Amino acid sequence: MAIARRRTILITGSGSGIGCDCAMALARRGHKVLASTHTAPQAENLRERAAVDGLPIEAFKLDITDEADRARVGETLIDVLINNAAIGESGSLAEVPLDRVRSAFETNVFATLALTQLCLRGMIARRHGSVIFISSLAGRVAAPFLLPYAMTKFSLSAAADGLRQELKQLDCNVHVSAVEPGAFHTGFNQRMLAKKYDWMRQGSYYEDQLDTLKAREQRMFAFLELHSTAPIVRKIIQAAEADRPRLRYSAPWWQSAGVQLLRIFGK
Repeated sequence: MAIARRRTILITGSGSGIGCDCAMALARRGHKVLASTHTAPQAENLRERAAVDGLPIEAFKLDITDEADRARVGETLIDVLINNAAIGESGSLAEVPLDRVRSAFETNVFATLALTQLCLRGMIARRHGSVIFISSLAGRVAAPFLLPYAMTKFSLSAAADGLRQELKQLDCNVHVSAVEPGAFHTGFNQRMLAKKYDWMRQGSYYEDQLDTLKAREQRMFAFLELHSTAPIVRKIIQAAEADRPRLRYSAPWWQSAGVQLLRIFGK
């Protein structure tokens, strides 16, 4: 399918899952894709995968929490920044070690904001660009035992809304969107859920409920998770290619509708 205008797109967290699939899909559509990964081996794997499909993806290591890594993109002319890199953390908010919460915020919020500010300098100066925050439907309705992660996504959704209004006041033609995925089976959720059992063991308030909690989580995600990322990749592409993107995009539609209903009824 032909695109209206070829864009230079930087997407973080492209080593696997939604980020990887999105990088491949955007490259297929003719965009210049700068796909960053957390580690060098991930970048090499992505380059090899792209080469098989004949896609000229520029894959490279970019740990967004590393100032020196972030500086590597400071002089790059970027039309669209897709803030996808994130880590997952789970557990009871009543007892989660605070260093775990700080680590989640450091990656998902503070480092994301630092990279965004860096890219915005060029966008505002050129009076053109888009910033996309990959948030989550978990950042719209709180879910117990997922709050160390969900709180970071609440922050990103709020940041997208507020930053969008601030940039509109500058009349600089730079747009901000939040893409809020539901549950997709990429392995991310399973790794995140498992983290709390590293420390929610003996002495936890929920020690006698852990087996029940594990079984409930397994049932819930077995029901919710889609095995194809295509619906959310389409939404990211829509946001990246739009001249005037909407504030929010989400998928799958039925999970998004469910969240909206919960919020209407006061959740």
